[in-house]
Amino acid sequence: MSEPQIVFENVIKRFGDTVAVDKMNFSIEQGEFLTIMGSSGCGKTTTLRMLAGLETPSEGEIRLAGKRINEIKPSDRNTPLVWQSLALFPFLNVIENVEFGLKMRRIQSRDRKQRAMKWLERMEISEFANRPVAQLSGGQRQRVALARALVTEPPVLLLDEPLSALDANLVVRMQGVLSRLQKELGITFVYVTHSQSEAFAMADRVVIMSQGVIEQIGTPKQVFREPATRFVAEFVGSNNILSGIISKIENRKLYVDTGIGLVIADQSGHDDLATGNPVDIVISADRLNLHSPDFPNEVDSSSNKYRCKLVSEEFIGAIVTLLVETENGVELKIQKQQKDLNKDLDKDLDNVNLETGQPLWVSWPEESVYIVPAKQSAKFASPNSPTGPPAFSTN
Repeated sequence: MSEPQIVFENVIKRFGDTVAVDKMNFSIEQGEFLTIMGSSGCGKTTTLRMLAGLETPSEGEIRLAGKRINEIKPSDRNTPLVWQSLALFPFLNVIENVEFGLKMRRIQSRDRKQRAMKWLERMEISEFANRPVAQLSGGQRQRVALARALVTEPPVLLLDEPLSALDANLVVRMQGVLSRLQKELGITFVYVTHSQSEAFAMADRVVIMSQGVIEQIGTPKQVFREPATRFVAEFVGSNNILSGIISKIENRKLYVDTGIGLVIADQSGHDDLATGNPVDIVISADRLNLHSPDFPNEVDSSSNKYRCKLVSEEFIGAIVTLLVETENGVELKIQKQQKDLNKDLDKDLDNVNLETGQPLWVSWPEESVYIVPAKQSAKFASPNSPTGPPAFSTN
């Protein structure tokens, strides 16, 4: 079995006494779109810079196509980096910017222009070939930067928050451009971003980092629905997180004492837990159900249901976000989707009075409860694991 295209093995990066990346172990398959996310200072950009050759690991090894690349110069790696600032040359026009990498490789002038024009046409900006980059829009400059990086036909493309300076509508359009290009070219994309929507819209797998350590690697769905740690649950999505103690395990169900009372969860996947264990309960905001004050008491006794009152509501596009407070003073977030522009809301809201202070009921099924063992830390161990530890989310 051949080795993955990129491997980080026990990689540590220090800046003086500060450990920016700590014992990083993971791999990337050829043709994969991998996104690295995390809060500022988590080590994601340092990781990308080490892969690009702009930083050298303090310990450990990075391999590309089976070859150690720790000491190889950036220019010899063929792993171009598209910067957040794009870093286009203001003294060169569009086609000269795109030709630059080919010129450094001593490609003949005629071939350079042909290849550069091919990529400008592919990026749908060939009409701007002779225009100064300063006269381009943000989206056009973004396409020039991509063309300049891809004209050398690299096996790996690195992208450091390339869409962060664009307007929201341009971000969505460029996400489509990037996804299409990656699939058409079949090359590996390693993409750093703060944006959950960007990561989940484009990536095959997502890496979540915190304080220099990988918290979780998984598909967008895994990371969103099955967070490996409390940090991931808080960082991704719209999760309600409750700390508690397991008071009873019976009939494949976990009974957890929390700040809102007893919460019942499916035991599946948690055979290692025992009575008395501290755990974190994670319930996605879109998994909560809302009911009127006359919510029937005959509901199955296994359901999680709690009296509450409405604190606030917020309409953002098609999503309605409600904040409720339980009788114990614990706030819970609920997200529902509007069915159409006529404010025909989710059926849960049809018969609910959405006035501040109104009494309500909130409920969720046992299978919607995700359990994270308390104080579980993520020391991602296997460099060859396809998905890493189990994942989840909404916050």
